[in-house]
Amino acid sequence: MSAPITIGTDGSGESTRALDWAAAEAALRERPLRIVHAVESWPYTTAHFAQAETADLVARAGRMLLAAARERVKEQWPSLTTTTALVSGETWQAVGAQSEKAFELVVGSRGQGGFADLRLGSTSLRMAELSTVPVVVVRGNAAGGGEILVGVDPVRDLGAVLDYAFDSAVLHRVRLRIVHAWQTLSTFLEAGYSDAEHVEAELRKEVLDAYRPLHGRYPGVNVVEDIVLEHPVTALAKASREARLLVVGAHDWHWSSPQLGSVGHGVLHHAQCPVAVVPAR
Repeated sequence: MSAPITIGTDGSGESTRALDWAAAEAALRERPLRIVHAVESWPYTTAHFAQAETADLVARAGRMLLAAARERVKEQWPSLTTTTALVSGETWQAVGAQSEKAFELVVGSRGQGGFADLRLGSTSLRMAELSTVPVVVVRGNAAGGGEILVGVDPVRDLGAVLDYAFDSAVLHRVRLRIVHAWQTLSTFLEAGYSDAEHVEAELRKEVLDAYRPLHGRYPGVNVVEDIVLEHPVTALAKASREARLLVVGAHDWHWSSPQLGSVGHGVLHHAQCPVAVVPAR
C-alpha cells in the first residue's frame, strides 16, 4: 500500500477544514487517509484527574471524534481507504510519530486550544518545524482554486521543494508560479552589477537554471517566474491570495537553521491559502 496522507484532528472548525482538504488530496493522489487524534496525557498525572474513569471518558470522546471524522470522509469520498488512530502524548510528538512514514502530514492552522486572534497555533508551527515529511497547514482559501505557488532561493538545494511544487501542479492541472524575492539591491550594486534590471536578469537566469531539470521531467507544466524586489514573506503572502497552495522549504532562504526559517515562519502566519512546508531530502 502506498504511503498515506496523515491528518491530525481535534474536532475544531480549523481541523475539519484540514480534514476535508486532506481527504480530497488523498482521493486525488489515490493514497489512503489516516486520521489521528492525540489525547494529551499530562492532565491525568495530577491528583485531581487521577481517576481511571476520567481517562476512559476522554479516550471515549476521542474515539467518537475519530468515528465522526471517518464518517464525514466516507460520506464525501466513499471509496477512499481511511483508517484512524487514537494516540496519547503531546500532540506534536504523538501525531508526528504517526506521520513518520506518511506521504505528508496535514494540520489545521489552529486547534481547540488556540486563541481566536492567533493566526497560527503553536502545535501546527511545531509540526512544521520538526517534521521529516512535508507538512500542509490548511489556512486561508482552502477551496481549491488558483495556481500552485512556490517560493525559492536559487542558491539553495531546491530539489525537494521544486519536486513537490511541480508534482502538485501536475496533479491539479494548474499553472506553477515560481517566486524569488530579494531586498538587497545595494549588495548587488557593490558586487559590480550596474542596476536593478541587471540584477533581475541575473537572478532570473539562476531561477531558470534551478528549475530547468524539473521542467524537463514535467514538460506539460506551465511555469511562470516572478523576480521581485520585495521582502519574501510580503511577496508570497500577496501572491497567495489567488493561489491553491503555497510551497516553501523548511529552512530560511538566507540562513541555515535546524528549525523553520524566518520565511517559512512568516508565510505560515500570513499566507491566505494552504501552505506546504517541505523538508530537505
